[in-house]
Amino acid sequence: MTNPTAPVRVGIIGLSARGGWAAQAHLPALRRLPGFEVRALSASSAASARAAAEKYGVPLAFGSAEELVRSDEVDLVVVSVKVPLHREAVLAAVRAGKAVLSEWPLGNGVAEAEELAAAAAAAGVRTFTGLQARTSPAVRYLRDLVADGYVGEVLSTSLVASGRGWGAEYRPGVEYVLDRANGATMLTIPFGHTIDAFAMVLGEFTGLSAVTATRRRTVYEEGTGRPAPMTAADQIAVSGQLTSGAVASVHFRGGLSRGTDFHWEINGTDGDLVVTGDSGHLQQAVLTVRGARGDTSRLAELPVPGRYYDTPALGDVLDRAPYNVGAQYAGILADLTDGTAAVPDFAHAARRQRLLDGIERAAATGDRVSV
Repeated sequence: MTNPTAPVRVGIIGLSARGGWAAQAHLPALRRLPGFEVRALSASSAASARAAAEKYGVPLAFGSAEELVRSDEVDLVVVSVKVPLHREAVLAAVRAGKAVLSEWPLGNGVAEAEELAAAAAAAGVRTFTGLQARTSPAVRYLRDLVADGYVGEVLSTSLVASGRGWGAEYRPGVEYVLDRANGATMLTIPFGHTIDAFAMVLGEFTGLSAVTATRRRTVYEEGTGRPAPMTAADQIAVSGQLTSGAVASVHFRGGLSRGTDFHWEINGTDGDLVVTGDSGHLQQAVLTVRGARGDTSRLAELPVPGRYYDTPALGDVLDRAPYNVGAQYAGILADLTDGTAAVPDFAHAARRQRLLDGIERAAATGDRVSV
């Protein structure tokens, strides 16, 4: 447990002056929350680190992750770099005996995730994984509605969503997500975040079948039209049964839809719930929950009660990506201070990556896979 009166001193690996997820979500969330102090950052070079430190007002700048993790000024290391670089940065933090938060996915493939989880367990350090879709107020409300019997016994569930980064065009600077070998694909990122929250609400798969495909093999950079090959799957269809016995179907499509970009239906013996959103990236989406039960035949909106927005320091970032990230940091602070384990750790991340690996095996073989 940490000293409850002293702030947790954070060092962010990958905070860049050029922007990115660390600047968009981690930094604003940390700076709104009491109990944290962003003390250090590292970037790809000493010059880049100094530029970022000047831009964001961070006291310590390091040109490498190794230097950052060795600093006595850092209690919690945040790994916010591209997936192929996770392993090196995480292992450095673990070797230094530091608590570490890694963005999702933890590793480039299930073997790396299991290696990192085992290394952290052997070192006895606290670990956290950035599966922040589960901190979304709407997702937590949905979990409680199901647990409290709003739909009765869950019979089936169907989810259709869009992975916007794997459509006909890609944003400049993110071409690496098109290459399956880099481990930052539609399966690992939007599908992975979403399926984690899905499992939190409804339970885990016991077995599944899957089909994956790359339907667009050449895509084009926004603005320039520059072509690039894509080897990551842009169609993922999974069907199976959950621990409750409910039948589940999940389909992710690359790119945005003219119809709906997120539609999740939960059907039960006594009612139905429908969640819609503006993105298949559930960790970032703005969501609407609707439901009907009993003799009511028409769905009505079920506004998320205010008690689910229980991190008031985040203020006006409600329903935006930094809220979910900030709510997860609030959970991390509680875990570090109180010795609890509410936030998903590396062992959880490895289990979730085993599920994704099972989906890939099912798709490759055509066989039903037990998970």
